[in-house]
Amino acid sequence: MQFRTDLAAEAHQFWNGEVEGAELTELENKVVKATRLIIHTEKAAEQLGKPKGTYITFENLALSDDFTDAKEKILAIADEIRFLLPSSGSILAVGLGNINTTPDAIGPKSTQYILATRHIQGEWARAAGLDILRPVSVISPGVLGQTGIEAGEMILSLVERLHPAAVIVIDALASRNLSRLGCTVQICDSGIVPGSGVGNYRFKLDKESLGIPVIAVGIPTVVDALTLACDILNITDSADEILGSKITPQSENMIVTPREIDLLTERGAKLIGSAVNCALQSSVDYNTLMSLVS
Repeated sequence: MQFRTDLAAEAHQFWNGEVEGAELTELENKVVKATRLIIHTEKAAEQLGKPKGTYITFENLALSDDFTDAKEKILAIADEIRFLLPSSGSILAVGLGNINTTPDAIGPKSTQYILATRHIQGEWARAAGLDILRPVSVISPGVLGQTGIEAGEMILSLVERLHPAAVIVIDALASRNLSRLGCTVQICDSGIVPGSGVGNYRFKLDKESLGIPVIAVGIPTVVDALTLACDILNITDSADEILGSKITPQSENMIVTPREIDLLTERGAKLIGSAVNCALQSSVDYNTLMSLVS
Protein backbone atom coordinates (compact mmCIF):
# COMPACT_ATOMS: atom_id res chain seq x y z
CA MET A 1 0.00 0.00 0.00
CA GLN A 2 1.24 3.52 -0.82
CA PHE A 3 0.42 5.51 2.31
CA ARG A 4 -1.08 8.90 1.66
CA THR A 5 1.19 11.77 2.70
CA ASP A 6 2.04 15.20 1.35
CA LEU A 7 5.42 15.12 3.12
CA ALA A 8 8.29 14.09 0.87
CA ALA A 9 10.37 13.09 3.91
CA GLU A 10 7.69 10.58 4.94
CA ALA A 11 7.48 9.16 1.42
CA HIS A 12 11.26 8.74 1.45
CA GLN A 13 11.09 7.09 4.88
CA PHE A 14 8.47 4.65 3.59
CA TRP A 15 11.14 3.25 1.24
CA ASN A 16 13.68 3.12 4.08
CA GLY A 17 15.70 5.82 2.33
CA GLU A 18 16.52 3.45 -0.54
CA VAL A 19 15.46 5.60 -3.46
CA GLU A 20 17.88 5.90 -6.35
CA GLY A 21 17.93 9.44 -7.68
CA ALA A 22 16.90 11.05 -4.36
CA GLU A 23 19.35 12.57 -1.90
CA LEU A 24 18.50 13.22 1.77
CA THR A 25 20.77 15.30 4.00
CA GLU A 26 20.39 16.67 7.52
CA LEU A 27 20.76 20.43 7.80
CA GLU A 28 23.19 21.86 10.34
CA ASN A 29 20.71 23.50 12.64
CA LYS A 30 20.98 23.49 16.43
CA VAL A 31 17.52 24.97 16.92
CA VAL A 32 15.33 22.32 15.33
CA LYS A 33 15.69 19.09 13.37
CA ALA A 34 15.69 19.80 9.65
CA THR A 35 16.35 17.76 6.50
CA ARG A 36 16.70 18.55 2.81
CA LEU A 37 15.52 16.01 0.25
CA ILE A 38 16.40 16.60 -3.39
CA ILE A 39 14.58 14.46 -5.95
CA HIS A 40 16.85 14.45 -9.00
CA THR A 41 15.22 12.00 -11.43
CA GLU A 42 11.79 11.21 -12.83
CA LYS A 43 12.19 7.62 -11.67
CA ALA A 44 12.69 8.74 -8.07
CA ALA A 45 9.79 11.17 -8.39
CA GLU A 46 7.52 8.37 -9.56
CA GLN A 47 8.63 6.06 -6.76
CA LEU A 48 8.07 8.73 -4.10
CA GLY A 49 4.92 10.13 -5.66
CA LYS A 50 6.37 13.65 -5.55
CA PRO A 51 7.58 15.94 -8.36
CA LYS A 52 11.29 16.55 -8.86
CA GLY A 53 12.60 19.36 -6.69
CA THR A 54 13.95 20.35 -3.29
CA TYR A 55 11.98 19.60 -0.12
CA ILE A 56 13.03 21.02 3.25
CA THR A 57 11.32 19.58 6.34
CA PHE A 58 11.39 21.04 9.84
CA GLU A 59 10.22 18.80 12.68
CA ASN A 60 9.21 19.16 16.34
CA LEU A 61 8.27 22.84 16.05
CA ALA A 62 6.20 22.94 19.24
CA LEU A 63 5.39 26.55 20.08
CA SER A 64 4.55 28.12 23.42
CA ASP A 65 1.17 29.72 23.97
CA ASP A 66 2.66 33.21 23.99
CA PHE A 67 4.99 32.58 21.02
CA THR A 68 7.98 34.01 22.92
CA ASP A 69 10.35 31.12 22.19
CA ALA A 70 9.82 31.06 18.44
CA LYS A 71 12.46 33.51 17.15
CA GLU A 72 15.21 31.03 16.25
CA LYS A 73 12.71 28.64 14.67
CA ILE A 74 11.18 31.42 12.58
CA LEU A 75 14.59 32.62 11.41
CA ALA A 76 15.67 29.07 10.52
CA ILE A 77 12.56 28.56 8.36
CA ALA A 78 12.99 32.02 6.84
CA ASP A 79 16.54 31.17 5.74
CA GLU A 80 15.31 28.13 3.78
CA ILE A 81 12.44 30.04 2.16
CA ARG A 82 14.89 32.77 1.12
CA PHE A 83 17.29 30.14 -0.24
CA LEU A 84 14.65 28.96 -2.74
CA LEU A 85 13.46 32.43 -3.81
CA PRO A 86 14.88 34.78 -6.44
CA SER A 87 17.12 37.34 -4.75
CA SER A 88 15.14 40.32 -6.06
CA GLY A 89 11.78 41.25 -7.53
CA SER A 90 8.27 41.43 -6.11
CA ILE A 91 6.57 38.44 -4.51
CA LEU A 92 2.97 37.25 -4.54
CA ALA A 93 2.05 35.44 -1.30
CA VAL A 94 -1.06 33.25 -1.49
CA GLY A 95 -2.92 31.58 1.37
CA LEU A 96 -4.83 28.59 0.02
CA GLY A 97 -7.76 26.93 1.73
CA ASN A 98 -11.07 27.56 3.45
CA ILE A 99 -10.80 29.79 6.51
CA ASN A 100 -14.15 28.44 7.74
CA THR A 101 -12.80 24.86 7.94
CA THR A 102 -10.24 24.78 10.74
CA PRO A 103 -7.89 22.05 9.42
CA ASP A 104 -7.86 23.83 6.04
CA ALA A 105 -7.36 27.35 7.40
CA ILE A 106 -3.54 27.45 7.66
CA GLY A 107 -3.19 29.29 4.35
CA PRO A 108 -5.79 32.05 4.83
CA LYS A 109 -4.75 32.62 8.45
CA SER A 110 -1.07 32.86 7.47
CA THR A 111 -1.80 35.76 5.12
CA GLN A 112 -3.10 37.76 8.07
CA TYR A 113 0.49 37.88 9.36
CA ILE A 114 2.27 38.61 6.04
CA LEU A 115 3.09 42.25 5.37
CA ALA A 116 1.72 43.61 2.09
CA THR A 117 4.21 46.23 0.87
CA ARG A 118 3.72 46.54 -2.89
CA HIS A 119 1.72 49.75 -2.44
CA ILE A 120 4.50 51.42 -0.39
CA GLN A 121 6.59 53.16 -3.02
CA GLY A 122 7.66 56.47 -4.48
CA GLU A 123 8.91 59.60 -2.74
CA TRP A 124 6.78 59.02 0.35
CA ALA A 125 8.40 55.60 0.90
CA ARG A 126 11.89 57.07 0.54
CA ALA A 127 11.13 59.90 2.93
CA ALA A 128 9.76 57.46 5.50
CA GLY A 129 12.73 55.12 5.10
CA LEU A 130 10.50 52.35 3.76
CA ASP A 131 12.12 52.02 0.35
CA ILE A 132 14.14 49.10 1.75
CA LEU A 133 11.02 46.91 1.78
CA ARG A 134 10.68 44.23 -0.87
CA PRO A 135 7.38 44.59 -2.77
CA VAL A 136 4.93 41.94 -1.58
CA SER A 137 1.31 41.33 -2.58
CA VAL A 138 -0.88 39.11 -0.39
CA ILE A 139 -4.10 37.32 -1.25
CA SER A 140 -6.33 34.57 0.10
CA PRO A 141 -8.46 33.50 -2.88
CA GLY A 142 -10.84 31.24 -0.97
CA VAL A 143 -12.08 27.97 -2.44
CA LEU A 144 -14.16 27.09 -5.47
CA GLY A 145 -17.29 26.51 -3.41
CA GLN A 146 -17.11 30.04 -2.02
CA THR A 147 -16.19 31.99 -5.15
CA GLY A 148 -17.04 29.84 -8.16
CA ILE A 149 -13.47 30.50 -9.32
CA GLU A 150 -10.57 28.07 -9.20
CA ALA A 151 -7.80 29.43 -6.97
CA GLY A 152 -5.36 28.57 -9.77
CA GLU A 153 -7.29 30.69 -12.26
CA MET A 154 -7.25 33.66 -9.91
CA ILE A 155 -3.55 33.29 -9.15
CA LEU A 156 -2.63 32.92 -12.83
CA SER A 157 -4.54 36.13 -13.61
CA LEU A 158 -2.68 37.98 -10.86
CA VAL A 159 0.68 36.68 -12.06
CA GLU A 160 -0.08 37.91 -15.59
CA ARG A 161 -1.13 41.31 -14.22
CA LEU A 162 1.44 41.90 -11.46
CA HIS A 163 4.47 40.10 -12.97
CA PRO A 164 5.97 38.94 -9.65
CA ALA A 165 9.38 37.28 -9.55
CA ALA A 166 7.93 34.31 -7.66
CA VAL A 167 4.85 33.04 -5.85
CA ILE A 168 4.77 31.70 -2.30
CA VAL A 169 1.77 29.44 -1.70
CA ILE A 170 0.76 28.30 1.78
CA ASP A 171 -1.59 25.38 2.37
CA ALA A 172 -2.63 22.63 4.77
CA LEU A 173 -1.03 19.24 4.21
CA ALA A 174 -1.73 15.61 5.08
CA SER A 175 0.72 13.54 7.09
CA ARG A 176 1.05 9.82 7.66
CA ASN A 177 1.87 10.26 11.34
CA LEU A 178 -0.27 11.94 13.99
CA SER A 179 2.81 13.18 15.84
CA ARG A 180 3.66 15.50 12.92
CA LEU A 181 0.38 17.42 12.96
CA GLY A 182 0.79 21.11 13.68
CA CYS A 183 4.51 20.85 14.42
CA THR A 184 6.11 20.08 11.05
CA VAL A 185 6.79 22.50 8.20
CA GLN A 186 7.60 21.51 4.63
CA ILE A 187 9.05 23.95 2.11
CA CYS A 188 9.55 22.98 -1.52
CA ASP A 189 10.20 24.48 -4.95
CA SER A 190 8.04 21.99 -6.86
CA GLY A 191 4.74 23.80 -6.34
CA ILE A 192 1.53 22.44 -4.84
CA VAL A 193 -1.94 21.19 -5.66
CA PRO A 194 -4.49 23.30 -3.72
CA GLY A 195 -6.64 21.25 -1.37
CA SER A 196 -4.37 18.21 -1.43
CA GLY A 197 -4.18 18.14 2.35
CA VAL A 198 -7.92 17.53 2.70
CA GLY A 199 -8.23 15.34 -0.39
CA ASN A 200 -9.78 17.98 -2.66
CA TYR A 201 -7.29 18.19 -5.51
CA ARG A 202 -7.50 21.23 -7.81
CA PHE A 203 -5.44 23.11 -10.42
CA LYS A 204 -1.71 22.51 -9.85
CA LEU A 205 0.39 25.56 -9.06
CA ASP A 206 4.00 25.21 -10.21
CA LYS A 207 6.57 26.81 -12.48
CA GLU A 208 5.12 25.09 -15.53
CA SER A 209 1.58 26.39 -14.95
CA LEU A 210 2.48 29.92 -13.77
CA GLY A 211 5.74 30.54 -15.65
CA ILE A 212 7.66 31.65 -12.53
CA PRO A 213 9.10 29.89 -9.47
CA VAL A 214 6.49 28.63 -7.02
CA ILE A 215 7.59 28.02 -3.44
CA ALA A 216 5.12 25.96 -1.42
CA VAL A 217 5.01 26.10 2.37
CA GLY A 218 2.74 23.84 4.37
CA ILE A 219 1.95 22.36 7.75
CA PRO A 220 0.21 18.98 8.09
CA THR A 221 -3.11 19.28 9.89
CA VAL A 222 -4.79 15.97 9.00
CA VAL A 223 -4.07 12.27 8.62
CA ASP A 224 -6.01 10.09 6.18
CA ALA A 225 -8.07 7.66 8.28
CA LEU A 226 -7.29 4.61 6.15
CA THR A 227 -3.59 5.45 6.09
CA LEU A 228 -3.58 5.83 9.87
CA ALA A 229 -5.37 2.52 10.44
CA CYS A 230 -3.07 0.60 8.09
CA ASP A 231 0.00 2.20 9.62
CA ILE A 232 -1.00 1.42 13.20
CA LEU A 233 -2.10 -2.14 12.44
CA ASN A 234 0.76 -2.81 10.01
CA ILE A 235 -1.80 -3.83 7.39
CA THR A 236 -0.62 -4.68 3.86
CA ASP A 237 -2.33 -4.56 0.47
CA SER A 238 -4.11 -7.88 0.96
CA ALA A 239 -6.36 -6.43 3.64
CA ASP A 240 -6.87 -3.07 1.99
CA GLU A 241 -10.34 -3.68 0.60
CA ILE A 242 -11.74 -5.18 3.81
CA LEU A 243 -10.31 -2.47 6.05
CA GLY A 244 -11.31 0.24 3.60
CA SER A 245 -14.94 -0.82 3.69
CA LYS A 246 -14.92 -0.43 7.48
CA ILE A 247 -13.07 2.88 7.61
CA THR A 248 -15.02 4.43 4.73
CA PRO A 249 -18.38 2.60 4.60
CA GLN A 250 -19.90 5.28 2.38
CA SER A 251 -16.89 5.26 0.04
CA GLU A 252 -16.03 8.74 1.29
CA ASN A 253 -12.53 9.77 2.33
CA MET A 254 -12.30 10.35 6.07
CA ILE A 255 -9.58 12.35 7.81
CA VAL A 256 -8.37 12.54 11.40
CA THR A 257 -7.35 15.77 13.06
CA PRO A 258 -6.45 16.55 16.71
CA ARG A 259 -8.98 18.06 19.11
CA GLU A 260 -6.75 21.12 19.59
CA ILE A 261 -6.54 21.77 15.84
CA ASP A 262 -7.78 25.34 16.26
CA LEU A 263 -4.80 26.16 18.49
CA LEU A 264 -2.34 24.33 16.22
CA THR A 265 -3.69 26.12 13.16
CA GLU A 266 -3.39 29.55 14.77
CA ARG A 267 0.17 28.89 15.96
CA GLY A 268 1.20 27.38 12.63
CA ALA A 269 -0.25 30.29 10.68
CA LYS A 270 1.66 32.83 12.76
CA LEU A 271 4.84 30.77 12.45
CA ILE A 272 4.65 30.64 8.65
CA GLY A 273 3.52 34.25 8.23
CA SER A 274 6.35 35.48 10.44
CA ALA A 275 8.91 33.31 8.62
CA VAL A 276 7.75 34.62 5.23
CA ASN A 277 8.14 38.21 6.49
CA CYS A 278 11.67 37.50 7.72
CA ALA A 279 12.56 35.77 4.45
CA LEU A 280 11.32 38.66 2.31
CA GLN A 281 12.23 41.63 4.50
CA SER A 282 15.72 40.60 5.63
CA SER A 283 16.80 44.25 5.87
CA VAL A 284 14.29 44.88 8.67
CA ASP A 285 15.00 43.94 12.28
CA TYR A 286 13.19 40.84 13.57
CA ASN A 287 11.60 42.61 16.54
CA THR A 288 10.33 45.38 14.28
CA LEU A 289 8.73 42.86 11.92
CA MET A 290 7.08 41.01 14.80
CA SER A 291 5.70 44.25 16.23
CA LEU A 292 3.98 44.93 12.93
CA VAL A 293 2.15 41.60 12.77
CA SER A 294 1.40 40.78 16.42
